[in-house]
Amino acid sequence: MESNGLDVLAIFSHPDDAELSVAGTLLKLKSLGYRTGIVDMTRGEMGTRGTPEVRAEEAREAARLLGLDVRLNLELPDGHLHVTEEARRAVVRVLRAYRPRVVFAPHWDDPHPDHANTSRIVREAARLATMRRYDEHHGQETIRMPAIAHPVHSRRVVPSFIVDVSDFVEQKMAAIRAHASQFYRPDADEPQTRISRKEFLEQIEWRMRYYGALIGVAAGEAFYVHEALNVDDPVALLTRPMNIYS
Repeated sequence: MESNGLDVLAIFSHPDDAELSVAGTLLKLKSLGYRTGIVDMTRGEMGTRGTPEVRAEEAREAARLLGLDVRLNLELPDGHLHVTEEARRAVVRVLRAYRPRVVFAPHWDDPHPDHANTSRIVREAARLATMRRYDEHHGQETIRMPAIAHPVHSRRVVPSFIVDVSDFVEQKMAAIRAHASQFYRPDADEPQTRISRKEFLEQIEWRMRYYGALIGVAAGEAFYVHEALNVDDPVALLTRPMNIYS
């Protein structure tokens, strides 16, 4: 697994998860010159709609729309993601290969067990990747532990920061819609799911508008960081636009 390294790597459970969660931020980072990538833990084979082959093609198209430098699929079992040695080792090897400075991963307070377990796998793997004797026989060098940020979906989780993605809403929605088998299509003949309803995609946009309103912009993506943030210039941070009534 050769690479030139990434600045930011999003690691999520299913082929459309990163698009739903952090696509706006990935697009913004790409516009700023950062190298970005996505790792899908599974092929989404347990999904009600689509097939693994269709979903792989959709993921490739979404990657093109996002301008990703890398998109990988670890082909771990959908619906059966657990904190196993196999899963941790697979993520460690990706982290060591691409050496990202920042990792995005699901928040652990998520009702989907694959999402919650992916959060745990990523956090444990990020630490293990720094340990010289872990998976030593594979021949990779250790890494400095990346910063990990978790996109916020639940109102019970207070964001650590919100990214202004106002200029990237349409591109984000286009990347989401690239996963056409999963989302609303008036001519679809597969069973309806929660995310295939027309209002689901509308809610994604409403959420971005809500988080944008909290920082005084048109659209935002919210993140939670477990660790304390090291702020170099608190005046610059605290004088950026925000909504004092949020």
